[in-house]
Amino acid sequence: MNQADFLNIVMPFKDKLYRLAKRLLVSTEEAEDATQEILLKLWSKNKVMESYNNVEAFAMTMTKNFCLDRLKSKQASNLTLVHSNYSDGNSSLQSQVEAKDSINWVERIMEELPEQQKMVLQLRDVEEYDFDEIGALLDMKPTAIRVALSRARKTVREKLMQKHSYGIG
Repeated sequence: MNQADFLNIVMPFKDKLYRLAKRLLVSTEEAEDATQEILLKLWSKNKVMESYNNVEAFAMTMTKNFCLDRLKSKQASNLTLVHSNYSDGNSSLQSQVEAKDSINWVERIMEELPEQQKMVLQLRDVEEYDFDEIGALLDMKPTAIRVALSRARKTVREKLMQKHSYGIG
């Protein structure tokens, strides 16, 4: 496989790899490094890549495993919480501030979720994967995915309602 073929296959889902890495690693720099590392690993497998049924699923699994390994390593203690991935040029400053605040709260709440719930919520609601794809990526049954997703959404909803009802707390 030549470089052009590789880029045609990988580029459409490169941003999904980054968003998954960002969700798991939090730090923009760490997520960029992880994405770069995964792309290098994929390139090193370019000779056998055509034999994979779903290169995107393979890459997402690689990203998930790489990020979880990074979190387990000692370097994980150096990760910082930096979020800057929301912008909307059409709304007023007040609504921009409110939207950014809500997104930051949801992201903070997601960070506190158990790992499996966090990943299911990210893949389903952010990346818009279907249940079969999530099942293949995380080696889970559809019912387990639905339960994890339901619990994650319920936790996010309850904590967000708590924040809005009681103020900062």
